[in-house]
Amino acid sequence: MSQAAPKLRIRSTSYVVIPARLASTRLPRKLLLAETGKTLLQHTYEAALTAKKPSGICIAADHDEIASAVRVFGGEVRMTSPDCASGTDRVAEVARHLDDVDILVNVQGDEPELPGESIDRVIELLEADPTTVMATLATPIRDKERLNDPSCVKVVFNEQGRALYFSRSPIPHARTWHDDLLTAEVPNFYLHIGLYAYRRDFLLRLADLPRTPLEKLENLEQLRVLEHGHAIAVGVVHEPTVGIDTPDDYRAFVSRTVSR
Repeated sequence: MSQAAPKLRIRSTSYVVIPARLASTRLPRKLLLAETGKTLLQHTYEAALTAKKPSGICIAADHDEIASAVRVFGGEVRMTSPDCASGTDRVAEVARHLDDVDILVNVQGDEPELPGESIDRVIELLEADPTTVMATLATPIRDKERLNDPSCVKVVFNEQGRALYFSRSPIPHARTWHDDLLTAEVPNFYLHIGLYAYRRDFLLRLADLPRTPLEKLENLEQLRVLEHGHAIAVGVVHEPTVGIDTPDDYRAFVSRTVSR
């Protein structure tokens, strides 16, 4: 009797890109803040280095000052056009020169405490399901204020872990509210974490997809992907990361770092 053929293992080459823009609104020049002795950008770079799956990592800079700061701590940097409309476009510009890479991971430059395991997770999501073009993460919401905060993007997904919708509004909407909805053992609400993995060929096409009505209405780029009929895989993690958007965020990060 012939033996069954061995199961094929999906292998891919992945690469992390950290888009870094000098200008920022709520916290000016935040990526170069260095009250801990390291720039915020260096903290993010070093956090990303703890991921095991990527074959490499670079910072996609829009300004010589960013590039110089990266070279000081020995990081890999690639200059990108200052005219890029978004971080996604900046990652795509780098991806055009990475012919041997299958999966690109977009790590925000203001995520200094991002676990390397989260980067590995979004890569694994794409490796496990070849029919999805993007992967991202979500974490349970247990706080009503966060659920109702428009700056906190919510996501709902199906039983196969594919995104159904992203919104700034509370989704799903409970017809009858009671606080137990926030503490249910099986979570009812999920916060979207802005970490993305893309298949390279899709990423290079993404910028050419026309903006869609829901994307414009909610100002959420990932809705363009769904509206054009593509699948986004969503993985659940229980340790949410904290991005640095405001002076208070940065002060809290400095306090946590100094006390370690």
